[in-house]
Amino acid sequence: MKNLSAYLLVLIFALTLLVSGCAKEPVADEAAMMDGTTEVAVVEEQAMGVVEQQVDEGAAAAARAAAEAEAAANRAANDLKRIYFDFDQHVLTESAKDQLAINAQLLKAAPSVKVKVEGYCDERGSDEYNLALGEKRALATKNYLVSLGVAAGRLSVISYGEEMPIDPANTEEAWAKNRRAEFKAQR
Repeated sequence: MKNLSAYLLVLIFALTLLVSGCAKEPVADEAAMMDGTTEVAVVEEQAMGVVEQQVDEGAAAAARAAAEAEAAANRAANDLKRIYFDFDQHVLTESAKDQLAINAQLLKAAPSVKVKVEGYCDERGSDEYNLALGEKRALATKNYLVSLGVAAGRLSVISYGEEMPIDPANTEEAWAKNRRAEFKAQR
């Protein structure tokens, strides 16, 4: 607020100098001319108009920035794509790394969004083994996103093992769909 007051004072002084240095037409009201109150009032009014315009522009810029941040958060929440793993593996494939690079860009554009990385497995293997493997998959995914510049504090991991399959069939195609990591955005 002190900066605004100082700015207004300097602006009023500069406008006063500008107005007083220009040639003037005779003023009909000599009393107003004698005490200079009319000039000061005009300068003050002009200065307030400039300040109001700057405040309006600042508010508009802040509103635009907030809207852009909200749009980025929506994109991150809706556009994060799952990745898939090979049988009995938690090592990221090249296609998984490519998708994670896209996901990382979405997340970096939306720094307010936090994400839960969920690890899943197919139904083969014991419950305990699949929970451990799902956690390794989620951690590998998180670590790769961190290596791409996503803050670790924004990412949490959980394993669901073989629970919640995408495709419950007992085929190689179904099992391949179920070996995955998914992303749940949290605001």
